Amino acid sequence: MAGKAEQNVVIVGGGYAGFQVAKLLSKKLDPRRYNLILINSRSYAVALPAAVRLVVDAESKLEETAFVKLDRIYANGNGETKVGVVTSIEAQPGVPGGAVVLANGERISYAVLILATGSTSSGPCAIPENEDDVLPFVNAWRQKFAKANHVVLIGGGAVGIELAGEVKDLYPTKKVTIVHGGNQLINATYGNSLRKGLEKRLHARGVEFMFNEYIDDIPEPGVVGVTTRSGKLISDADLVVSARGGRPNTEYVTSLGEDTVNGHGFVKIKPTMQLLNHPSIFAVGDIIDWTEQKQIAKLMWHVPVIVANVVSFLNGVAPTKKYAGAPEIIVITNGKKGGMGYFGFLGGFTLGDWFAWLVKSRHFMVPHFRKDLGY
Repeated sequence: MAGKAEQNVVIVGGGYAGFQVAKLLSKKLDPRRYNLILINSRSYAVALPAAVRLVVDAESKLEETAFVKLDRIYANGNGETKVGVVTSIEAQPGVPGGAVVLANGERISYAVLILATGSTSSGPCAIPENEDDVLPFVNAWRQKFAKANHVVLIGGGAVGIELAGEVKDLYPTKKVTIVHGGNQLINATYGNSLRKGLEKRLHARGVEFMFNEYIDDIPEPGVVGVTTRSGKLISDADLVVSARGGRPNTEYVTSLGEDTVNGHGFVKIKPTMQLLNHPSIFAVGDIIDWTEQKQIAKLMWHVPVIVANVVSFLNGVAPTKKYAGAPEIIVITNGKKGGMGYFGFLGGFTLGDWFAWLVKSRHFMVPHFRKDLGY
């Protein structure tokens, strides 16, 4: 694939990380020298935080607003979006440049490669890569939630909590149980105030909890009842839903060598966000091997580092801007009107329903997402 220039700057992944990097680089790269190419599995970006409402509530009509084309992000048209899935990377350690190989066999060379493929989910938040499959997938989940009498959510992290809130919004009398491997919701990063506060809010809506429990296998459709790892039976569970955390979408990266990722699949990077043995490859977002919670808010700190260093590298200057971590920030919804937020600075503090409603619960930030993409 060739544009007007001789060299390509390639971004793999058009989620929050990928399109933000593309937007900024389109303003900084000289189109006479570099073609900016964003490769994404779909022609549009997905407002993934809104998926928990999208798959439960048909009245939200989020399918009309949460999928936004990636055609207006480039300054002065300096860039292009290519629909495809990267399956491998061709590069030699220590040697600049290389190529990515797509599922259809197409090969695209790069002077700089930026990996921004995010996480893969399971259950209702695993939006299909094939565009033709997306709406049938969404509608199928809406029907499952509508028909169920007792929804059991596997995982008491943000996804499980937010799904519980959405189900209770639409179906207040429906039984909902969260099965969680920890002894409290989410994890200890966020402190007891948030963890207990969310539990109290959900309990008030009739959500039940099974802590220190695991469900290893999801029953086949039509099977009623599920047994936890310890042998406890939830006899009337007729919809068991995976709400576990995502995994890094990095299988294609292992084509550079198994040691490119850690044991959990996260890409090993330097503080400059370059891969350890590949100076012309950068990684950003959920996929990086960095001790932090994987949250969209981190991109406020990731993106400036990676953009500055890519520009330096292309100018023949050693990248010097370093990522040093970011404060932990999270807002977790409880339906359309509630939730809680946590901010990991000033000793760590929480905010309640009004704040959660203002910044996230009422719209999952979809209007801001659309504006960010030029719509």
